[in-house]
Amino acid sequence: MQGAEIKEVSENRLNKVASILVTQAKPSDDTPYLSLANKYGLKVDFRAFIDVEGVPFKEFRKQKIEIGQFSAIILTSRNAVDHFFRLCKEGKVELEPTLKYFCVSDQTANYLQKYIVIRKRKIFVGEKKASDLFEILKKHKTEKFLYPCSDLRSDDIPSFLKQNDFNFSEGIIYNTVASNLSDLSDVKYDVLVFFSPSGVTSLFTNFPNFKQEKTRIAAFGSTTAKAVLDAGLVLDIQAPMPNAPSMTGALEVYIKNANTI
Repeated sequence: MQGAEIKEVSENRLNKVASILVTQAKPSDDTPYLSLANKYGLKVDFRAFIDVEGVPFKEFRKQKIEIGQFSAIILTSRNAVDHFFRLCKEGKVELEPTLKYFCVSDQTANYLQKYIVIRKRKIFVGEKKASDLFEILKKHKTEKFLYPCSDLRSDDIPSFLKQNDFNFSEGIIYNTVASNLSDLSDVKYDVLVFFSPSGVTSLFTNFPNFKQEKTRIAAFGSTTAKAVLDAGLVLDIQAPMPNAPSMTGALEVYIKNANTI
């Protein structure tokens, strides 16, 4: 990723921000985006650009994975948690109390309490990124790992497990598809915020003639940033960065500069 080049492009595109479209479903609770909106007088809308479709247990069995044979599971999102336990319910799989849960973040780990009593389970948590889990995983190399994921996933975790000779299996438990955005008349926002390559794909699936023009693009994560650039778009705002570990933090850094010009 050519950080210096991206920075230079962004400085030439510092235009005032009044509206932001976050390409995720609107959170049910308070969100930092609303605080950002109130602080700077912005219009912030939410619209999921991708839908998640669970793989039925009957289809999952074709992958020849027996969930009960694993001693540890790696969970990277709420979707992974929901669909893992859905499969267990559909397949009447009884999970051993000794099963170890490795979660990419506190958010994912806390979400587990929807399905299990957390204090009675062995849970290991990374900081925020998948790579934060690597040192923790190394301390449990004798476990047999299951990595449940989407049909569209980044390579970081499976590559790490392969390179370090872990005993693991990867199982696709849900598919990611482009949402039908026909109800969205246009995407004329000052900033579009993306969190996955599939979100970028959905933009062009729904709006094949999309022209970026003065619209700023924000991307969370290196794979999302790469998808933005590969699509021929200008990447104006990127997170996480040393001075902005969150997406809202990166947006605020940009807005402070753009809205004071």
